[in-house]
Amino acid sequence: MRKLWLVTVNTYLRQVKSWSFLILVLSPFVMIGLSFGIGWISANSASSGDQIAVVSNQPALRAAYLKTTSKADVKQSITTVAEAKQAQKTEKIQGYLVLTGGQQLKAVYHGSQALSSTRKAKLTTFLTNMQTQQNVAQAKLTKRQVVTLQQQPVVQQRVTSSLGLKKTAKMASFWILVFMVYMILTTYSSITAQEIASEKGTKIMEIIFSSTTALKYFLGKIFGVLLMIVTQLVVYVLGGWASLTAAQHFSATREMYHTYHGLINQVVGNLMSINLVFLFVGVILYTVLAAFCGALVAKPEDSSKAGYLAVYLSMITFFATFPFQSNADALFVRIMSYIPFFSSYFMPMRIINGTATTLQISVSMLILLATLLGMTWYIGRIYGGLMLQTDDGSFWKRLRRGLAN
Repeated sequence: MRKLWLVTVNTYLRQVKSWSFLILVLSPFVMIGLSFGIGWISANSASSGDQIAVVSNQPALRAAYLKTTSKADVKQSITTVAEAKQAQKTEKIQGYLVLTGGQQLKAVYHGSQALSSTRKAKLTTFLTNMQTQQNVAQAKLTKRQVVTLQQQPVVQQRVTSSLGLKKTAKMASFWILVFMVYMILTTYSSITAQEIASEKGTKIMEIIFSSTTALKYFLGKIFGVLLMIVTQLVVYVLGGWASLTAAQHFSATREMYHTYHGLINQVVGNLMSINLVFLFVGVILYTVLAAFCGALVAKPEDSSKAGYLAVYLSMITFFATFPFQSNADALFVRIMSYIPFFSSYFMPMRIINGTATTLQISVSMLILLATLLGMTWYIGRIYGGLMLQTDDGSFWKRLRRGLAN
């Protein structure tokens, strides 16, 4: 047992100390941080070239309009047409708006391009309200007449928001889980295959197998990779928790968090469930397959190609889920949710969409675990012969020979 854990710790430390592992773990957080940072900067810093100036023959009318706009949209220091023309000429503003008071309010915009639909809608609403107030005052209507004129038709919508939110949460959970499974599988399949293939046919393997069994050495390699996967998942869980906590208190994201906290809670609930177990067991299964592929290469120089079989199988399964993201109860999905190597993708899809019963989930997990244990035992039993095999035959010839051992 001591030798088993010695191999495990050695494999784990060698991979974790590498820059590639550090980049792999931290890259999602860096990308999320950059996305939020760029979005926050874009939202809170308007370019002066996108601003407009507002001038009017009635200061009160201009002041009323400025109250309806943000300071980032209007160059408030410009108050005359001459100043506005000069600023537009030097491209300090996009254009200028001239508001004219009187019996009929009027707005004329001068610019290098048309007003945006948002600005135009706000301007129209402002002028309509101001004109209505002015018309009521000039007509000298009674309070009752004013109330009668202000009556508006009622338009109601009765939307079951919880259903729409649940559907959005399911879709978001599906994409996050599928991409997470695919990226972890692809990464660790390659790492495991190269880790084992790099030792193929070396003299050191003969010495190692003389002091410990091939099964223990093989399990040590697998356990070392599994510790890396656990480390990455723990970092993701803690990092996600810290990010959500920070979003609740950071002024730039607090409003966004409170707007979407219902959706976030449902997505987190879908991920932090039995789906995480399916992900973990599925990654282990692909890791064992990748280890088998690594042991089948002809020489250490072929280590970069060792994980192709596991990677391609993961890729096929990944793309096979796309047509069924909105049809999780299809016959194909139900069948694939019980087949090892595919169930890690398809059963979580059914769980997220609520189309799998507790019994079906349990059966799928038992099949997955039985396949994992059976493969690990079988490959560990023939591992020594595979690693000491140095002939240059074809891959399929070595595969047949390995399976026949």
